[in-house]
Amino acid sequence: YGYFQRTTMSSFSSAGNNDESSKPHIENVLFVECGFGNDSHGQSSTKAAVRACRNAIEFNSIPSINRLVPGGYDALKLDVLLAVPPKYQENLDLDAVAQVFPYGDCKFTIQDGGMIAPSGIAIERLGDTNEDMVVVCSSVTVGY
Repeated sequence: YGYFQRTTMSSFSSAGNNDESSKPHIENVLFVECGFGNDSHGQSSTKAAVRACRNAIEFNSIPSINRLVPGGYDALKLDVLLAVPPKYQENLDLDAVAQVFPYGDCKFTIQDGGMIAPSGIAIERLGDTNEDMVVVCSSVTVGY
């Protein structure tokens, strides 16, 4: 599923660098979709991120990829930006989030964001350790 990176938005800046490592992961952007997801009980940033990514891509169908992208689906690339509350970033399982995408070389970038909202109740049998509802925002850039 590609590679994962945990960075801040400032890491996207590569002014003055012309080496191979400064090349963008995606050189030709096809589209960008945004979504959000939450975990109302259990405080799982992974569950919220999976839902955010699914929300971003769930209504898309791109039947012309094989005509648009040299190499077709095998050459597709995805840049996935996740805004996750800092308190819940440590337990984010990017391998689980990558399973949302049926194809493409994924690059993940994590930034501080999302939201922690009160759920109004902590239900132990649902995995709650507190009343936090974890909200994650996603931006999925698709291209090659």
